[in-house]
Amino acid sequence: MIKKEKIIKDNIVKFPSKLTDLEKEIEAVIFAAAEPLDIDTIESKITKKGSVAKSLEKLQHEYSQRGINLVCIKNKWSFRTSPNLSKIMSQEKTVEKKLSRAAVETLAIIVYHQPVTRAEIEEIRGVAFGTNTLEILMELNWVKPGGRKDVPGRPIQYVTTDEFLSHFNLQKLSDLPTIDELGAAGLIDSSNIDNAIFGTGKFYKEKQEEKKEDIYSNIDEMLNSTLDTEEKD
Repeated sequence: MIKKEKIIKDNIVKFPSKLTDLEKEIEAVIFAAAEPLDIDTIESKITKKGSVAKSLEKLQHEYSQRGINLVCIKNKWSFRTSPNLSKIMSQEKTVEKKLSRAAVETLAIIVYHQPVTRAEIEEIRGVAFGTNTLEILMELNWVKPGGRKDVPGRPIQYVTTDEFLSHFNLQKLSDLPTIDELGAAGLIDSSNIDNAIFGTGKFYKEKQEEKKEDIYSNIDEMLNSTLDTEEKD
């Protein structure tokens, strides 16, 4: 019986010592403040007399083991969440960001005509573009360098990545998304995109070796069938 009483006694939660009226006022003033307060400001808001500095030290000690701490930064006091609990208080937020028109057109050209060089991309678009356009696509891990073209200067060629296929839920390049699908994904405003970029005559045409598997023939067939349907309509 004695042992049981001892266990109960040892497990009693020890609450902070009783606060004085002065300490309660200081606690309330700091808690209600929209920004950290210095001692002079605190003194101007309380009615009880006493050492504000000593009361702040006591309150700081009382809150040191709690989920909320009383901290002093640059001589100003405020309540802050305990650093030990910062992880559970953090919140991740996904921010959707649409690609620029230049990035979308560049991506479409690379997707449908890879491997393709920067010069070829500019020829197809009919306008030069900044290096940041390609950098954005590479940061998304949708595009990567795919070797160099065997021509004078050996320019870098760009191709899509497996991450690109995975993002658009594609098994192969012949399952490429249409302009409407890209718009539905929220990546582009399809009403402001030149449909020609997606395969109606502005793409750079290059002969493929007959020995190689011509994956682009499937794409051309898909595009041509789409165009035939549009003409019939």
